[in-house]
Amino acid sequence: MLRALHFLLLAALLWLPQAQAGQHAQLPDIAAAELPAEARATLRAIKQGGPFTYDRDGVVFKNYERVLPQQPRGYYHEYTVKTPGARNRGARRIVCGPLPECYYSADHYRTFKRIRE
Repeated sequence: MLRALHFLLLAALLWLPQAQAGQHAQLPDIAAAELPAEARATLRAIKQGGPFTYDRDGVVFKNYERVLPQQPRGYYHEYTVKTPGARNRGARRIVCGPLPECYYSADHYRTFKRIRE
């Protein structure tokens, strides 16, 4: 019985990274034209290299949530998307790897959509 339990645990540990990797391929996408106006403005600023509104714009995104495909540290950078009425940075972000690879999150990294041009 204990041996079967060990086998099941090992199988789950080996399967989990593959399941998560497959999850990345399933990220939904969104056309840049469908983004909120504030996100389109942030995307333009990213492509132009700034200027950016917030001090934290451009910092390395560490992908702790592991929603985006795994990449080496420093691959992704995050940018704030203004949220009308928010007193702080709000929850909306764009995270980019090398351009044009960018993702939009409206819920502070819980979910992402890949931005297609």
